[in-house]
Amino acid sequence: MKRLLNTLFLTRPEAQVYKDGECLLVKAEGQVLLRTPIHLLGGVVCLGRVFVSPQALHHCAQHDVAVSYLSENGRFWGRLQGPISGNVLLRKEQYRASDDLGRAGLIARAAVAAKAANCRTVLRRAARSGQPGETAGELQRAAEALGSVLERLDAEKDLDRVRGLEGEAAAAYFSVFDHLITQQKADFFFRARSRRPPLDKVNALLSFTYTLLVHDVSAACQAVGLDPQAGFLHRDRPGRPSLALDLMEELRPLLADRLVLSLINLRRIKANGFKSTGSGAVNMSDDCRKSLIVAYQERKKDEVHHPFLNEKMPLGLVPFIQALLLARHLRGDLDAYPAYFHRT
Repeated sequence: MKRLLNTLFLTRPEAQVYKDGECLLVKAEGQVLLRTPIHLLGGVVCLGRVFVSPQALHHCAQHDVAVSYLSENGRFWGRLQGPISGNVLLRKEQYRASDDLGRAGLIARAAVAAKAANCRTVLRRAARSGQPGETAGELQRAAEALGSVLERLDAEKDLDRVRGLEGEAAAAYFSVFDHLITQQKADFFFRARSRRPPLDKVNALLSFTYTLLVHDVSAACQAVGLDPQAGFLHRDRPGRPSLALDLMEELRPLLADRLVLSLINLRRIKANGFKSTGSGAVNMSDDCRKSLIVAYQERKKDEVHHPFLNEKMPLGLVPFIQALLLARHLRGDLDAYPAYFHRT
């Protein structure tokens, strides 16, 4: 079992990172903020104008620690990674499977089925949590719509139709997402998904959390020798980590959506942590962003049961396990890709 590695998030724009023996040293305004051994890290995420010395970048590359650069609002800028690990034969098989629409359709179907099922789990749990009768009914109807998608997916192999069902599942899920927000309703509400830019506080939280999840899933793909750019559900586009986006679909409801909802409903995130720009975009303050990052790291420590492996593990380890299972399927060790279906 691979150890759950930590991600170092650098949020202070004046932060500077240097190599210090076998450690990374983080400084700001002449003060040492942190010294951490490189072997304890799985990734480094720099938000805004963070400086990382060439020696520190080389040290990270040597130890397979990815360094990602994001804007202060969480938009992905770029990523530095050391030499690609893994067997070249695995990556060649990944490319062949991606180009074969039949094989791609089967892998995409598994990922979409897990996404729909995990979204349905979130809705069913909310419907049972004492929601008013009308709201519970709407949540239950959306859950039934997701069940219908799952039934049709079971016999579907065509990639385009799988994509269509994925869109139908997302529409059903987000149509009732606002009902999942039970506190601070005057300040936090969800009308529709808006990405670039996010137009309300909930979308700002979702977009930033999805960016963190993409980083983790991309690192997991590279750790097992897969190319995060070559996907199955998401097709090739320059600069897009399509495979990471594929595997991320299974985990969005659990690792991102539920986290955002918990922060709002438990009042750990407040309305004063956001500001609107003249263009209508909504951005998080530094303190709000830090609170979300801390909560995200804590959420990854939650223990879950992996149904395929029949083992308990931290939720943050699931991206690596899913990448590993996909690699085994592509090598021919598994007849199909076993997507992650969460059990409550």
